[in-house]
Amino acid sequence: MSPTTLPAPPEHGHVTFLGAGPGDPGLLTLRAVEALANADVLVAEHEVLDVVRTHARQGVAEVHTDSGTPDPGTPQLTVVDGASTTAGVPAVRDAAHLVMEAARGGRRVVRAVSGDPGLDAYAAEEMLACASAGVPFEVVPGVATAVGVPAYAGVPLRDAQGADVRFVDARTASDRCWTEVGASDGTVVVSTTLDSVAAAAGELVSAGRKPDTPLTVTVAGTTTRQRTWTATLGTIAQTLKQAKVLPSPDGGRPVIAVVGERSAPARRDQLSWFESKPLFGWRVLVPRTKEQAASLSDQLRSYGAVPHEVPTIAVEPPRTPQQMERAVKGLVTGRYEWIAFTSVNAVKAVREKFEEYGLDARAFAGIKVAAVGEQTANALIAFGVKPDLVPSGEQSAAGLLEDWPPYDPVFDPIDRVFLPRADIATETLVAGLIELGWEVDDVTAYRTVRASPPPADTREAIKGGGFDAVLFTSSSTVRNLVGIAGKPHNVTVIACIGPATAKTAEEHGLRVDVMAPEPSVHKLAEALADFGTRRRLAALDAGDPVTRPSERRPGARRRRSTT
Repeated sequence: MSPTTLPAPPEHGHVTFLGAGPGDPGLLTLRAVEALANADVLVAEHEVLDVVRTHARQGVAEVHTDSGTPDPGTPQLTVVDGASTTAGVPAVRDAAHLVMEAARGGRRVVRAVSGDPGLDAYAAEEMLACASAGVPFEVVPGVATAVGVPAYAGVPLRDAQGADVRFVDARTASDRCWTEVGASDGTVVVSTTLDSVAAAAGELVSAGRKPDTPLTVTVAGTTTRQRTWTATLGTIAQTLKQAKVLPSPDGGRPVIAVVGERSAPARRDQLSWFESKPLFGWRVLVPRTKEQAASLSDQLRSYGAVPHEVPTIAVEPPRTPQQMERAVKGLVTGRYEWIAFTSVNAVKAVREKFEEYGLDARAFAGIKVAAVGEQTANALIAFGVKPDLVPSGEQSAAGLLEDWPPYDPVFDPIDRVFLPRADIATETLVAGLIELGWEVDDVTAYRTVRASPPPADTREAIKGGGFDAVLFTSSSTVRNLVGIAGKPHNVTVIACIGPATAKTAEEHGLRVDVMAPEPSVHKLAEALADFGTRRRLAALDAGDPVTRPSERRPGARRRRSTT
């Protein structure tokens, strides 16, 4: 029997021209995320690579712009294969040629551009090249930069009167184009650069627009670096000079300027929803692992913050695993009535031991399960186990004891509780359970050790005031962060989860600015957001600019609060 001959892969693959939006990763469409997950090759300019690469599958070949391109007017792209990043200097080729070449052999290529592909002249040229070469392609629209940025700046482009809206790219606009928009009384959205805004304003005035026409200019739109200035066509140059953003080596940064009565400063004061978030642009240090900090970081982002996770502890197996092994076997043989989880790490330790023995969540059948709080409960649910008991009040060992039922020999056939926990855990829960009549197998499921120091730039930012706030979720996070990275700078806002953590922070010479009303990481983030709101309102009431804590560097170190 002759061997089966496999069909050769098609000569041409498929190209998806994808709009990556104006900068906020959350503005990617569902279709864009789907296309990225299935891509074999990712082609993107440098400014959008970080937005799209998160959704690409592991091992995808990346293609991005070469910063050393001799002709900045044409997008030259460089192949970077994730599997062989050290393989010499890659060749630079024309974008359209490179996209088609990447599609050869049946590969699925995603060509990501900033904003929307339909407004990108180079993407149009690449589509035509694909069509001429017989390479099939599709287009996934994105949020156009000229539309998305004004929305994030709180600048509506139209109102009930339905005035005209004109879009102008100042980098390619002709004299005729300026004359046409200058003769109109509608809204004009100008794509330009920071150092060319004044020139674009001058073109509009020369074309007939009044110098007192309101104007807004937004840089880094839809990102936490966004900044917007309000002025008029005649005063924008002076406004940028007074703001000390020009002259600047970064003057070539792209900006969106909105010109017209619809962009009046009074309207933006009411509609600026993004830049007025309570922690907008704040760099917040979260001394926890990425797994522990996931939901907390998401909450901080919803307040406009930029969370930076720094692990202060590392989790290691117990030195003697026999005790843990006996306890897990006891779960299967019916030794326990309850198992109590006091941390996400305890859930992880038991889950890993289950996997080692070929067990799964079904081994918990007939056993009551308790979780100390919401995050631990979520970790159990992800494991396939719904907790029977989660504290209705304080999410702590004390809160768990408040709701824990006393042992009743009539209703409880077994009087024993399995408590997998850290080697440094307190005895509060054990003592409380014994007092309620339960026998407790107090088992070391994992050890906590101090983590390795963070990178040098993170340590310098901590000590030098590069962070706006730090969230301390336990006394150990205070001690360990100071131990591995040094003491946070005096301008950094210190937020603590409770009195014990605050006391430890003060013992290390830190002034506590924020304390959670109850011991919950989410309440702690909420309290920091409230602090940021009060700070912002105080600045506005005083007529001062709204700044982040890291933007103020008083000469003297602040003293601890004695109140």
